[in-house]
Amino acid sequence: MSDPIAVFWTPAGVNIPDIGSKALVDVTDGDTPKIEMPIRMLSVDTPEVTARTAEGAAMVDQQFSQLAEWLRAGSAPASPDFAAYILPKLSTGQAGTLQFTNGKAASNWFKAEIDRRLTRPDGSRRKLFVRVSQAPFDNYGRLLAYIAPNYSPQERATMTHAERATFNLGLVEAGQAAPFVLYPNIPGELDYPLLTAKAVEAFEAKRGQWADPLSLTGYEYRMCEKLFDITRRLKAGEKLTTAQRFEWRSRYAADVRTRELHEPEGYMAIPEPYRLWFWPQDVQDGFAKLNLVPGRSLVRVRS
Repeated sequence: MSDPIAVFWTPAGVNIPDIGSKALVDVTDGDTPKIEMPIRMLSVDTPEVTARTAEGAAMVDQQFSQLAEWLRAGSAPASPDFAAYILPKLSTGQAGTLQFTNGKAASNWFKAEIDRRLTRPDGSRRKLFVRVSQAPFDNYGRLLAYIAPNYSPQERATMTHAERATFNLGLVEAGQAAPFVLYPNIPGELDYPLLTAKAVEAFEAKRGQWADPLSLTGYEYRMCEKLFDITRRLKAGEKLTTAQRFEWRSRYAADVRTRELHEPEGYMAIPEPYRLWFWPQDVQDGFAKLNLVPGRSLVRVRS
């Protein structure tokens, strides 16, 4: 009989989202299974297609029109500055449909770009290069990564930094995704300036989602979905805690040009290409490591 063993640690792990019966693709060696899993591409955010159908998007149109009415009446738990900023985007009556249309366009563009860049001149297929973040998974079990064609050393020697760029950067350059850099997963010293430059270029050229100035970014769309649900519950008489009332806007944003940190409802003071996002638990670390300074909205003067 073997001696008893005391276990002093619990291995960290993550539950991969259910992606159907084909999640386990193959087994080569007995200890080397191949699996399918979702990747959340770092530093980018495409418009959402969670409405699934045009009919679903039309329902969101109605919900966001209702949210606009609540914001005008002061019934939604949002600041006047945020309401003034978001109202033109919600008041079109087409906010959900426009999001869905932009999301489908981004998906179609990405599929075509994958096919183009992973195909060699002779018609053979390249492998995919994946670089994961320091914390490899998000809260939904998705792998956090930058992805690109896996070029050979000989190919890379003849290519510029931009020519061998990630698909993440390509989405931003085409205007199919908003830049969405979330601390501490900040691109490298060469990559961040390139990402910002391509974002500015796409925004000024009105490419992709930027063609319509009333388009919601993906993160704004998700915020408004949550704000609609919270306000609906409040209007129905449900008692919510302060934390529950404001859980729709949980991230802070800093201007990378000035290092000024803005409150969660003040991000719109920063142009899209220059927003650096922080979860609340990372703000203190950001102040220490990036020398952030509080914006006016974070400074409360008491008389």
